[in-house]
Amino acid sequence: MALKNAGKIIAGAAGALTAATAVKAAFFKPEKSEIVDLPEEKVDVLRVQNNLTKAIQIKTVSRDDVDQIDWNEFTKFHDFLEETYPLIHKNMTREHVARASLIYKWEGTNPSLAPIGLLSHQDVVPVTPGTENDWEHPPFSGFNDGEFIWGRGAADMKNHLICVMEAIETLMEEGFRPERDVYLCFGHNEEIVCSEDPGADEIVRILKERGVYFDSVIDEGGALLTVDVPGIVNAYIAGVGMAEKGYCDYKITVTDKGGHTSQAPKHNGLGKLANVIKDLEGHQFDAKMLPFIDGMFENIGKNSTFLGRMLLCNYKHFKPLFKAVMTQIPASACMIRTVTGVSMCSGSPAPNVLPQRATVTANFRPIVGETIADVEKHIRKVVRYKDIEVELIKGKEASSKFASTECAAFKAIDTICKSMFTDRTVVTTPYLVMGGTDSYFYEDICDNVVRFSPFKLAVELLRKTHGTNERCPVDVLPDGVAFFKRYIRIVSKEER
Repeated sequence: MALKNAGKIIAGAAGALTAATAVKAAFFKPEKSEIVDLPEEKVDVLRVQNNLTKAIQIKTVSRDDVDQIDWNEFTKFHDFLEETYPLIHKNMTREHVARASLIYKWEGTNPSLAPIGLLSHQDVVPVTPGTENDWEHPPFSGFNDGEFIWGRGAADMKNHLICVMEAIETLMEEGFRPERDVYLCFGHNEEIVCSEDPGADEIVRILKERGVYFDSVIDEGGALLTVDVPGIVNAYIAGVGMAEKGYCDYKITVTDKGGHTSQAPKHNGLGKLANVIKDLEGHQFDAKMLPFIDGMFENIGKNSTFLGRMLLCNYKHFKPLFKAVMTQIPASACMIRTVTGVSMCSGSPAPNVLPQRATVTANFRPIVGETIADVEKHIRKVVRYKDIEVELIKGKEASSKFASTECAAFKAIDTICKSMFTDRTVVTTPYLVMGGTDSYFYEDICDNVVRFSPFKLAVELLRKTHGTNERCPVDVLPDGVAFFKRYIRIVSKEER
């Protein structure tokens, strides 16, 4: 009898909890935001396509060894910009910085206002030797098949740079002039992480020396992704990078006797190194649900179906479960912990020689709140074989500052995306950029640095970045130009 009564009590409590959750979910909705009816923007569709093709054909490849860089290609790119965008070069000053970086300045009508900055990088990563024939179209052809423009830099990030230039050239054709000064800052070696002479660092040094402090800065980072989970959410997620992770490369070395392979022991230096790798991969960093994760799930939850709201309105109660699930998916795990990526190893110089020094290089992406020193402590803690050398090759701390979602740049991105992409709900949400960008340097002269590229891209295309068959859909380019025109119109105003 008592058991039967307990069952009734539990069932009643469960029903009450479900009812309470349903009521909570009913009110778990976003604040009503008016879709602003932005005027149609003029875009020269063929021009932007042709100019992206031409930009890709110029091989502005950056390399760790500066002596291997073809600086003539950067000169060609600068000449191309000057020839292609005559109004920009008539109405903006252009300054060469460092070896091949550029600063453009467009004077506004009210110089007392803090300026805005738009960033891009000119350089692209090399094509891996031996993979050239794996491309459907040659990597520096800029081939336009009517659906995609193919080539290195098509997605990272000459598409972004060309859309910025097209937007400003068109605004000038229309007689527009901003109230705030507008700066374009184009680095030349963004792809070389922790470069000894980063162009962006020199740009910032010069601007800081001149007393320039930006109201806001926008760089590459997030994109517009389609999220379709049947019954839960069907929306565009406009992920705006509000900060970025750190970076460090560590070389770990195991020493051994070496010798001839004809008398090899059961376990030599490479075998010990294999255990080092196994320990690194088997002991990942602890996951941390930073505040932006809460905001991300809240934004998505409020814009989901009733079933989705039922689940996500109680997100904070189930945070440990969400964390456990996220750690199992690489694309989400990288948002909540320092990532370990074992990438290079070496042993002996010949097949019949046992290694005396076997090394592995691992790349780590520290999450905000963890340091390079923490990474070394982690390595020494989790690797059971203690007779190792641990050497920091290069790195930058995860000291990036989170921009505010109340800043003009974030609000402008939200307004523009919701007004442009009306075929489904747009959820604008902050996130942490997993890679590195030049905008990291600009945090010294701007409190509100955001990272967003206004391109509606499929996830599989994003995965082609830096890889074979990198390409950009032609139909996203007009939206990219229109976005930057609207962004400049809004953010360059005194009152936003």
